[in-house]
Amino acid sequence: MSKAFDPRDRYFKRAKAEGYRARSAYKLREILGSRRLLRKGWTVLDLGCAPGGFLQVLAEHVGKGGNVVGVDKVPIRSLSDSRIKTLVKDVEDASLVDELMSLHSSYDAVISDMAPATTGSAATDVARSIRLVERTLEISEKILRPGGVIVAKVFMGQGFEELVADFKERFRAVRVVRPEATRKRSRECFLVATGHRP
Repeated sequence: MSKAFDPRDRYFKRAKAEGYRARSAYKLREILGSRRLLRKGWTVLDLGCAPGGFLQVLAEHVGKGGNVVGVDKVPIRSLSDSRIKTLVKDVEDASLVDELMSLHSSYDAVISDMAPATTGSAATDVARSIRLVERTLEISEKILRPGGVIVAKVFMGQGFEELVADFKERFRAVRVVRPEATRKRSRECFLVATGHRP
């Protein structure tokens, strides 16, 4: 008999104990820690930033001289960290890129934890997830510096291989990563792309 789903698993409890706003912080910590993707002083964009767990991890990685900009269509509670700025905006809004560039002329990395509201239809959910990653690429083509990094969550399914191929045309190296903190039943993984080729 399979183990019942536990929304308050060990990562949830650990996040509470260590002051992170979401258990998903440990997914990003694993991805960044094992590959040393980010550097001190970098400027990083976090798409789908609510409730703020990724923002906390990113601020740790870019250090005192770095900057983190978060975007979500819902407002989040302030993190009281001068390095972090947030915008309440839908990623599909055509004015988003101009707003991002008014804050910083370019970005060293774009991180996306965006996921669609699930419908119960795997095909629909996968298609919507892939669209969010495609939008991440569209934004990145305008703001990400040459050599920059993308880390983007996506649901695996029909269209996934084509998405990976698109990434490989735009980046020198692309990996598919499934962090340990990912729930067992989840379809999600992360595309980790380095060496942006505009």
